[in-house]
Amino acid sequence: MTAIRTRRRIPMTLMARREARHGYLFILPWIIGFLAFTAIPMAATFVFTFLNISLNQQEPIAFVGLDNYRRLLGDEQAWSSLGVTFRFALLWLPVVIVVPFLLALAVNSKSIRGSSLMRVLLFMPYVVPFVASALIWQNMLVDNGWVNRALGWIGISPPSWLNDPTWVIPGLVMMGFWGLGAGIIINLAGLRGIPTELYDAARLDGAGWWRQLRHVTIPMMSPVLFYTMILAVVEVMQYFLVPLVLFNGTGDPAGATRFFNLYLYQTFFTYQEMSYGSTLAWLLFVITLVVTLLLFRVSRHWVHYAGER
Repeated sequence: MTAIRTRRRIPMTLMARREARHGYLFILPWIIGFLAFTAIPMAATFVFTFLNISLNQQEPIAFVGLDNYRRLLGDEQAWSSLGVTFRFALLWLPVVIVVPFLLALAVNSKSIRGSSLMRVLLFMPYVVPFVASALIWQNMLVDNGWVNRALGWIGISPPSWLNDPTWVIPGLVMMGFWGLGAGIIINLAGLRGIPTELYDAARLDGAGWWRQLRHVTIPMMSPVLFYTMILAVVEVMQYFLVPLVLFNGTGDPAGATRFFNLYLYQTFFTYQEMSYGSTLAWLLFVITLVVTLLLFRVSRHWVHYAGER
């Protein structure tokens, strides 16, 4: 027989118990807010998926089992809107991850004059209200807007950004450049946190700019890039405000802007089908959770932490 060692619990001192009580007291508002506005509503929506709650119908609330999930499997509009979201994500995720990193590299360079002014100018559009910026870009991307006029001046036949199903997604991605200021600041903070000794050692070994970027900057910035990637995935799965403002939620042109979260929003607040809307919400949650877990699983192969062995 092998003896099983049990770890004896060390009793807390009076000072430790007092500190623990004070700690729980300080986080109590957050716990109450989490339970009231996150945990309990999530549990309620999960229960709703097995009921027939619809404010447009006068039927009594009843348990319907998996009927909402069967309806979801046969809902072509739900799956087509999910495809719209994925197509937008394929274009938007590389932009929102790579472009702020490159711009942060540019403004972090001491050899560029006016880098402080560039940082201010790049961040200023981020503080503009999102709806206002969407309306500004709508006027810029119309057929006779500034973007098409600029393309015409250089001899390029301009597309119909907001009326062509092929070009509306690239147009929305172009609008997203307006709000990259926060990502630039995050990447800039990460670049400022890289020890200069690493660059000095790399230069002593004969490393040029490219090798320093590849072997020093990117590995040291990998936690920041991973953080922005996770935020971008969550944000892109919840994307719906811009098409709602520009096209009033109609999905024009030809359903190319009917994002999944927009369809979810309409199911809840326009059609007032609470049970089926909850089913759509849980599908969105599961997809986001699976993608996030996969990214965490893959991150161990390319994300490097300074305190990690």
